[in-house]
Amino acid sequence: MPGQMINISGDNGESFHGFLATPDSGHGPGVIVLQEIFGINYFMRETCHRLAAQGYIALCPDLFWRQQPNIELSDMTEGEWGKAFELYKGFGLDVGISDANLAIEQLRGLEGCTGKVGAVGYCLGGMLAYLVATRTKADASVGYYGVGIQDALEEQNNISTPHMMHLAELDQFVPTDAQNTIKEAVAHNPLVTVHSYPDVDHAFARTGGEHFNAKCAMLSNSRTADFFKTHLS
Repeated sequence: MPGQMINISGDNGESFHGFLATPDSGHGPGVIVLQEIFGINYFMRETCHRLAAQGYIALCPDLFWRQQPNIELSDMTEGEWGKAFELYKGFGLDVGISDANLAIEQLRGLEGCTGKVGAVGYCLGGMLAYLVATRTKADASVGYYGVGIQDALEEQNNISTPHMMHLAELDQFVPTDAQNTIKEAVAHNPLVTVHSYPDVDHAFARTGGEHFNAKCAMLSNSRTADFFKTHLS
């Protein structure tokens, strides 16, 4: 089925948009897709469609709506990178998680949803996926190369449902020391699984991106698919 933009009810009567992709069956568990710094762009929509093909109702909420609604950028030009970083700097994690939680609960109650909802995020969304695990009632969550997790590790004790991390060992935005700190901190947390990918940089799973690595993207996506099948079915 084709994707569509829907309204997500916010606080104080406000609303913001999200891109929704639904499986052909019209029903299944839900997954929210947490954006990179480029808004709801081609990769976020592609991710929603890929999840829908696996049987999930996938919703990517517009988490930059408070700054500039309906932003859509690519990683192809210097100007777009500049705009993306400007939005990233103006983004509040606490408010972002609040909006993500609104999307989770709206998706949970959507017609056709089984009631189970997971989350998957990339880059900024990878950090948000970690915070979704610590602060919301999502049933499972996956983060790809999340930026800044090492600064919020005290929250890991609040994780109550399974969480998976995919780390890029050559990540220019998550240095080796930060990755080691993360791995050490969660090593004894039975709810957290960490996968590391050698010889790849940040955004190795972004289709068409500068650092896209087909082999690692396929492996990480396969692990994510198995993870969601186990915890959302």
